[in-house]
Amino acid sequence: MTQTNAPTAWIVDPVGPLRGDVEVRGSKNAVTKHLVAAMLGNAPSTITNVPDIGDVAITNSMLTALGMEVEASPGGTTVTVDPRTISSSRVPVRFSGLNRIPILMIGPLLHKVGEAFVPLVGGDDIGARPVDFHVEALTMMGAQVEVTSEGLEAKAARLRGAHITLPYPSVGATETVLLTACLAEGRTVLDNAALEPEVIELALFLQRMGARIEMRPNRRYIIDGVEELSGASHHLKGDRLETFSYLVAGLVTGGKVRVHGCSQDRLVTAISTLAGMGAKFEITDSSVAAWADEPLRPTAIETDTHPGFMTDWQSPMVALMTQCDGLSVMYETVYENRFTYVPALNKMGAQIEMFNQPLGSIDSRYVGSNYPCSVVVRGGAPLTGTRVDVPDIRGGFAYVLAAAAAEGRTEITGTHHLDRGYNRPIENFAGLGLDITRVELDELDA
Repeated sequence: MTQTNAPTAWIVDPVGPLRGDVEVRGSKNAVTKHLVAAMLGNAPSTITNVPDIGDVAITNSMLTALGMEVEASPGGTTVTVDPRTISSSRVPVRFSGLNRIPILMIGPLLHKVGEAFVPLVGGDDIGARPVDFHVEALTMMGAQVEVTSEGLEAKAARLRGAHITLPYPSVGATETVLLTACLAEGRTVLDNAALEPEVIELALFLQRMGARIEMRPNRRYIIDGVEELSGASHHLKGDRLETFSYLVAGLVTGGKVRVHGCSQDRLVTAISTLAGMGAKFEITDSSVAAWADEPLRPTAIETDTHPGFMTDWQSPMVALMTQCDGLSVMYETVYENRFTYVPALNKMGAQIEMFNQPLGSIDSRYVGSNYPCSVVVRGGAPLTGTRVDVPDIRGGFAYVLAAAAAEGRTEITGTHHLDRGYNRPIENFAGLGLDITRVELDELDA
């Protein structure tokens, strides 16, 4: 990746409207799951269009620690995983808290070795990441799972299909079932499953490896276990989270950005939402461009599971709301602590008020918790550059958007989150004309 080993910060000096083209690579939320799926094959699998992000490096290191051979091409756009050399059932504790991927390895490890240890999940600080959905599904399929202070210990002589109904259409739990059921004995029926494009992409990759997976109406998957899976190759589809974020980068600064590499069908809700605010679009088979001829209108949005407005679009959208005249509302229903970035935007001059009450129609699992689930944004207040610290991947991108629309310099620390989730963001923003540089952290106070 394009970064130094020392902690770094970004310095952003706004230059006015951002204009130009950005090429996105494969989805962050898909690539690591495909690398885990490669564990199940009896031969190497190859993933192409791989983004240059920290989560890929972390996942590759975990696979290597388990004994598998992982080969990345120069530039990292292609990764090949050979699972035939797996020699350990234990993901080292040093990977604890780095991302959410270890828990997805339990099923593949149980199939390959008969036992597994994975450290505690981590990633962005956007609320609790309970493992109970995963544990319950694995237990129903015959695994013995113990949750310890360090992680999860699991054993299984033979995994068997089961009828599983998720309490909530969790992306991670759906992926756990898909990765486990494809080699389990008998049939698995999974109800109330997630249908995000990245989950469908994983199911199709497993099918390409030889899994027998059917997708039925009403959030149902039917998986008939097979004796073995082969290796396979797959070219990842473009990252819809990055695409939306860069489209907003143009809109929030009054410019125009065209994003290549992500198809329109993955952006239907994003496009319709921005169009409702007054944005204009040019859409081709391989690119989407957005701009506005007049000031954007305020809006009210509630996040939801696919095909609703996705939670990862929420923070860039709130940054855009700060530049709309009038009151906008954002109601978060997917994660309980997704507004950690708001105080820093207010520090920059935004007028955003947080509420524990649901300002929308969807039932949220987190209403009544100690975390705000809604914000009201009074747009039009001028933003001023300052120093801010990134709390999570998407919140961090909102800071860059706000910095690009602000007056004066913004210093952004905690940028390792952005490097973990975005493909070469410094280069992409610079290509749009933004004055943005990476410096070592100690240089800020020098």
